[in-house]
Amino acid sequence: METKPTADGHPVIDPRQFRNVLGQFCTGITVITAFGDDAAPIGFACQSFAALSLDPPLVLFCPTKASRSWAAIEKTGRFCVNILAEEQQQLCARFGSREPDKFAGTSWHTSELKLPVLDDALATIQCTVDSVVDGGDHYIVIGRVQVLSESTDSDRPLLFYRGQYTAIEPEKTVPAPWRADLDHFLTTTTLDTWL
Repeated sequence: METKPTADGHPVIDPRQFRNVLGQFCTGITVITAFGDDAAPIGFACQSFAALSLDPPLVLFCPTKASRSWAAIEKTGRFCVNILAEEQQQLCARFGSREPDKFAGTSWHTSELKLPVLDDALATIQCTVDSVVDGGDHYIVIGRVQVLSESTDSDRPLLFYRGQYTAIEPEKTVPAPWRADLDHFLTTTTLDTWL
């Protein structure tokens, strides 16, 4: 489909097509949590999350600029990334809603870094805000990792694909064979070492 460029020379991209095409990329789902100014726990569901760097250990997530939860989290300067397990669909829906008290009826605890951590998450990553970059209608928040933990109760992530929750099929959870080039995948900086 041919599109006419905008006044600044960029092509016009149909938002629906953009969502459909990007929906082909399967993502995990996280809940970003912190304590607000009033010491009440706050959080929101976020699928725009990624590992960024091994040295130093950095991750990133992308909240919408209109997010009230992000505005409160930014003031504290720290947050926890809770990676959801397959059985936490209801929890994801709750934290993705406009429910005023998303923690009501939710099992959680306060961590050693004084952050709210969701119980039974597949993994948690506690961070301080390293930097915030403009990203169109979102911010790109880069977090410096302080503490990591994994759950031993679940081994299957909650996934999002083509606008729906999905999961890994049990017979398809075979780890990829180890290769030396995979060891440096996160920190690749030269074209000849890309997979």
